[in-house]
Amino acid sequence: MRDYIKRFLIAIIMALCVSLLFLGGRHTEAASTPETAEIKERWIWPSDGIISDTYGTRNGKHKGIDIAGNLDTPILAVEDGVVLKSYFSTTYGNVVFIKHPSNFVTVYAHLNKRSVMVGQSVKQGDMIGKMGKTGQATGTHLHFETHQLEWRYDKKFALDPEVLLGKADVGETVQGGVASIGDHILEASSHFHTSDDNSKLQTTESSIKDTYIVKQGDTLYSISKKRNTTINKIKELNQLTSDLIRPKQILIIQK
Repeated sequence: MRDYIKRFLIAIIMALCVSLLFLGGRHTEAASTPETAEIKERWIWPSDGIISDTYGTRNGKHKGIDIAGNLDTPILAVEDGVVLKSYFSTTYGNVVFIKHPSNFVTVYAHLNKRSVMVGQSVKQGDMIGKMGKTGQATGTHLHFETHQLEWRYDKKFALDPEVLLGKADVGETVQGGVASIGDHILEASSHFHTSDDNSKLQTTESSIKDTYIVKQGDTLYSISKKRNTTINKIKELNQLTSDLIRPKQILIIQK
């Protein structure tokens, strides 16, 4: 009798495991659909910079990707749309929400400046603001989110932006105004739209030479010694108000 009960329990456990694997597969399939594949072919990256954090980190609470760069780097609309919100938040800082025809909502947070108003129509590649570190941000970067149908406070409909923009790991550079198609890059917007004709996107090559990715155990003191600079200079370049830094944070370092 005991052997029968054991076999019965083992069968139930195996059935549950198979069910969980099936559900996991369904979830992955839902994240990559013909609709998202089509969007991936036309959406552009929202700014120049280096990926400093990805979706799902911080125990699953990070519902977007972070692109670190220089202060006032232009932030671009990834697709045509209408501005849903443009305001200052204690968490997001200066933030812009755009609703797109594809029924996605994109969020651009921690901006130094906002260039659009609620209800305004924008075209793909329009400059909607400039990169900053407003709100709850430890350094200059763009926090970018994508949501299906609508943005909610609980971020129930959040989707990994890399599903729509292409895969990019921490430390990799991205260029605003280009879109991924498979393994190739298509220039979707060679010039972002702005009233200042002299404004230009900074090249990613110069950004690579002047950045440092914080490692576990690093301090501003140890980094300053490695790069032959000073703590004050690092803080000044990165608009840091304290000595607090975190692993994988991208710091701008003077040559």
